[in-house]
Amino acid sequence: MTAPALELRDVRAAYGRIEVVHGVDVVVPRSSVFALLGPNGAGKSTLLKVAGCQMEPTSGCVHIAGVHVNGASPEALARHGVCTVPEGRGVFANLTVTENLRMMTYRNNLRPKDVEERAFARFPRLGERRSQLAGTLSGGEQQMLAMARAVTTEPALLLLDEISMGLAPRIVAELYDLVGQLAAEGIAILLVEQFARTAMAVADFAAVMAQGRIECVGEPADVADAVSGAYFGEVA
Repeated sequence: MTAPALELRDVRAAYGRIEVVHGVDVVVPRSSVFALLGPNGAGKSTLLKVAGCQMEPTSGCVHIAGVHVNGASPEALARHGVCTVPEGRGVFANLTVTENLRMMTYRNNLRPKDVEERAFARFPRLGERRSQLAGTLSGGEQQMLAMARAVTTEPALLLLDEISMGLAPRIVAELYDLVGQLAAEGIAILLVEQFARTAMAVADFAAVMAQGRIECVGEPADVADAVSGAYFGEVA
């Protein structure tokens, strides 16, 4: 049997003495979208950091395609095909769009021309702004640039943290259309999202997290009631 793209086994995580993730299990199959949902403070972003080895669990295991990766370096994780788009986008504001994209060529020995062609094919708007400083782009364009940098490396597993934050609904719809396309192309995606309805529209599986624990997991239709309860009826 083929190992899943990502498996978290009995993961616990803490900030100092305060444990914020309590024995969580998550399995993200290959070529699927897994949405991690829940209110602020549920532990979603912390769990995503553990999955991306940006934070080491206090106990439990992280497996990427069946390989134990607890404590792996960013370079080692990249070799396993993992790429993260963090909350806040993380673009280099003082570099142009093209220069931001070329930063990814140092990691994977990719040709700049290939990276640019892939990015501009997916995001024609970025091609129109290729010489513009990233810091002068709109919020939506910056998020497109962050996504473009990630997908041009052709990752096996993509970790997305609140990609809709602060963006207009039309831009969010464009980004989530891309999420669905990437999964169809074979990329596994674990995403953290506040706006549950948006995420569930493209997700193959979803989990509801509250107070550091997974309360419910299944296909979106199976967890809809649990989502409503977690958000106290404030599902967006």
